[in-house]
Amino acid sequence: MNDDDLYAYFLTLQNETEDTSDPSYVVSKTVHLCGKTAVNQFGSRIIPVFYYVNFLLSYLGNGLVLFIIYKYEKLSTVTNIFLLNLVLSNILFASSLPFWATYHLSEWIFGRALCKMVSSAYFIGFYSSILFLTLMTFDRYLAVVHAVTAARSRKRAYAIIASVTVWCISILASVKELVLQNVWYNALSGLMCEESGFDESIMKRWRLVSYYQQFLLFFFLPLFMVMYCYISITIRILSTRMREKCRAIKLIFIIIFTFFACWTPYNIVILLRAIQGSRTSEGDDSCAASDSLDYALYVTRNIAYLYCCISPVFYTFVGKKFQSHFRRLMAKKIPCLKRHISLSSQSTRSTSQRTPHSAYEY
Repeated sequence: MNDDDLYAYFLTLQNETEDTSDPSYVVSKTVHLCGKTAVNQFGSRIIPVFYYVNFLLSYLGNGLVLFIIYKYEKLSTVTNIFLLNLVLSNILFASSLPFWATYHLSEWIFGRALCKMVSSAYFIGFYSSILFLTLMTFDRYLAVVHAVTAARSRKRAYAIIASVTVWCISILASVKELVLQNVWYNALSGLMCEESGFDESIMKRWRLVSYYQQFLLFFFLPLFMVMYCYISITIRILSTRMREKCRAIKLIFIIIFTFFACWTPYNIVILLRAIQGSRTSEGDDSCAASDSLDYALYVTRNIAYLYCCISPVFYTFVGKKFQSHFRRLMAKKIPCLKRHISLSSQSTRSTSQRTPHSAYEY
């Protein structure tokens, strides 16, 4: 059979072959795909730097707080139990960052099991950190505004039960990552650790659930709690004869402003992505809007992560007790500072002795 006969036979087979395509999957219009080359290049340059910086700051800051708790404090108080859990959640979250930094630099080289484990640790640590910050704020509210009632209820068992509840909520909210995260090969980007394994409509629905879950459960509710608690604490402090009430109110304002400034931009971007994902818009305008949200996500997410990593230091060292522990630690490690630090400690102790209602001091 010569080449002409082979070609004629091929055409015959092509014309006679039954069309086995499923009409439900046939698209009768042009599908517009958005190119993400510029966004991906931006992410590959910016994200690893942010992640490594967050990782180092988290381990230095949280490690310092953990050492001070171990050296000078006891886990018999509610505050210290919550603080320890907050530190552990931030360390768990930060432990995943070097993996993601390496991933954004090249491809996922750590295998399928670590893809699921790192993704789960990432979100468990992230969610639990937010909830423990909220829980510490609520506990501070109880201790100041409802001091008499809280003295009976704020026991070690209450702190342990509340901490276990936070971990359970965070794990349940992260189950999706354990199920959906998989490693697959992309011809352009190499090995990917992304959500896959189900139909695109199902994946889209799960992404929307994740966006709204994060915005409502892990931002809006905590923000409302933080605002309510600290406004109540401020009103309570203003009604006392506390000498250092101005200092306390300034610290409360700083805490609220920092929480709001770090978390709000990121979660607004999350909400906008959820709204965009629920629409079926096409064209160059849609691609431009998607790219803008991607750029905004890269920047705002890292600001939120930075706060997540340094929050134990921020919440700890506004308190005079931990400031005193830190001075003692510095005096022990750096002998030349010993005399100056000891004089500062004596001044602080004398001031605190003259100040009534010291339970309200931060």
